[in-house]
Amino acid sequence: MNILKIDKIEKYYGNKSSLTKAIDNISFSVDKGEFVAIMGASGSGKTTLLNSISTIDKVTSGHIYVEGEDITKLKGNELNAFRRDKLGFIFQDFNLLDTLTAYENIALSLSIKNVNYKEIDERIKKVAEELSIKHVLKKYPYQMSGGERQRVAAARAIITNPSIILADEPTGALDSKSSKMLLEKFNYLNQELDATILMVTHDAFTASYASRVIFIKDGKIFNEIIRGNDTRKAFFDKIIDVVTLLGGDLNDAL
Repeated sequence: MNILKIDKIEKYYGNKSSLTKAIDNISFSVDKGEFVAIMGASGSGKTTLLNSISTIDKVTSGHIYVEGEDITKLKGNELNAFRRDKLGFIFQDFNLLDTLTAYENIALSLSIKNVNYKEIDERIKKVAEELSIKHVLKKYPYQMSGGERQRVAAARAIITNPSIILADEPTGALDSKSSKMLLEKFNYLNQELDATILMVTHDAFTASYASRVIFIKDGKIFNEIIRGNDTRKAFFDKIIDVVTLLGGDLNDAL
């Protein structure tokens, strides 16, 4: 079953005298329970694509469907409800509120939905167990490591049971040990809890945790590879092969 369907979307920036085409006629779909990575060099259009799906950006043409609903047509309260109920968002820089504890940061999205305190408490304890963050629930963001903050951000994203989790360079601010731990937690969410994840990354190691990688170049889909029965190492090697084909400044894509 399609959770997400992207249908011939285009996105232009600027005006008639200097028009930039950030997304050029992209179509693909993501099924329930898939873990898909989107890769490309800086300026390839991958973040614009993620921003269009999250409704931060509006597409110039084409349609984006989430669970069959055309989100490009949503406005006002319908748009707010979609963001609140259907999306979980994990940012590179965590975006936690400094004045709230980890527990309060995670609880916020449920409080907004008027979930009762007892259920909030139960759900936070469960997700804290799953993401190994029970020990930081009473801490403020400044008292946590980068990896802990990102796992708290992941907990906040999944606590509402969203249709799809969007992750924008989730390991970008983490050291390699924290990155590996976060990605293993993503795998757990995906395989054990059937979470659907769409992750933008420029890092081949990060992308190798996904079940499918879509490569974008100059606003178009350049290639797509599926992990299948490959080991993560074998899949990583295939990703590196495509990145090499992508050419350009490899430092942008690795």
